[in-house]
Amino acid sequence: MPRFVLTLRCPDRPGIVRGLASGVFSIDGNIVDSSQFSDVTTGGFFMRMEFDAPDVNGDEVHTHLAAELAEFDPELTIRPQEQRRRALVMVSKQDHCLVDLLYRTGLGELPVDIPLVVSNHETTRATVEAHGIPFVHLPVSTDTKPEAERQLRELVEEHDIDFIVLARYMQIVSDETCEALYGRIINIHHSFLPAFKGAKPYHQAFDRGVKVIGATAHYVTADLDEGPIIHQDVAHVNHAVGPDDLVVIGRDIERLVLARAVRLHAEDRVLLNGHRTVVFD
Repeated sequence: MPRFVLTLRCPDRPGIVRGLASGVFSIDGNIVDSSQFSDVTTGGFFMRMEFDAPDVNGDEVHTHLAAELAEFDPELTIRPQEQRRRALVMVSKQDHCLVDLLYRTGLGELPVDIPLVVSNHETTRATVEAHGIPFVHLPVSTDTKPEAERQLRELVEEHDIDFIVLARYMQIVSDETCEALYGRIINIHHSFLPAFKGAKPYHQAFDRGVKVIGATAHYVTADLDEGPIIHQDVAHVNHAVGPDDLVVIGRDIERLVLARAVRLHAEDRVLLNGHRTVVFD
């Protein structure tokens, strides 16, 4: 039977789970996995469910379950599990995160399709095209930035893109694009937010004698590096580790954190909760 992935966000009140379970049962569905969270601070209810259902398509399932849950004012998404998310990857010159994403996607570790890669430099063209993926060069300067972002939004529509991954894309995304694609742009930040922002974060960390360095994957918002956090990780270091060593260690963390965030998003495991996230991992 086809398997579906459902996410639900609504105000918390009694009867939500019962109503959803009854709705799945009424289409002869079978729930195979379910996670939920009630946020006592905001009064919100969040849920992710996987269920099998025979002889129905996604639109029919959505219409039926939305009707069953109408009294709860739900924000509901339903996706056939076999329908992979389409990710547009953006990169500048540093390619370690890009190469890792391409490698993991090629192995089938990431449940995404990458129909194209966009860059403001030509540096990674050969790498991308070697994977059989179209490469689009969109140069960015003060004068060309509005036009470049307009073209980017057109590419998102043209290629039916579900979300964008900034794999060390070193340009600030405009407020207009952030608003148009809210909750659909993932960035990897080369530090354990909120510390050590700006240029050469690993050198800043070294100068402060840190014992932990890290990386943060988050959704992009108009507030620079302050979007809802999806995933973070750290590595412990000591006094003998120099700034160049920190860069090497940091690259490994960035690759792992970004890949994890992409997988979580692609599997519908991340639900926005104001400035925070609920992550069913």
